[in-house]
Amino acid sequence: MQLQLSQKERMFLEDGKLQEEVCIQKYNNSSEQAQDPELKQLFTKLAGEEQHHYTMINEMLQGKEPNMAHGTQPQQASTQNNMNGAMNNQSDKILCSDLLSTEKFVSGTYDIDVFESASPVVRQAMQHIQQDEQKHGEELFNYMNSHGMYNVK
Repeated sequence: MQLQLSQKERMFLEDGKLQEEVCIQKYNNSSEQAQDPELKQLFTKLAGEEQHHYTMINEMLQGKEPNMAHGTQPQQASTQNNMNGAMNNQSDKILCSDLLSTEKFVSGTYDIDVFESASPVVRQAMQHIQQDEQKHGEELFNYMNSHGMYNVK
């Protein structure tokens, strides 16, 4: 099935493609800079998921129905109560805070895209990506919270 994109859809998909490029680069750079091996692994995993989003958006821009299936890796051991020396790592905290802010922004952008999608296929893909972005934010929050970087009172 060939997707017929509206001008609005094409515009927000192009924006989304750029956002995904930024996310991929930020996660890859952060993975190299992170001190905690668990955090490096999380950043690498999320970079791969952002790459999947980029591919989905590219497929739609080419008029193709996107492949929303992506390999899910088994969850690593829970970060709950795993202080692993990262509690006092200010550098890792800054990386996590920056990426959590990025995920909040990107998720909000995709929320608007969902409402502005004329095509049910595009709308479903945007919902899928937005849900993934929210999961990324949750994973970052959980890591930060369990490592004393983000305390909820």
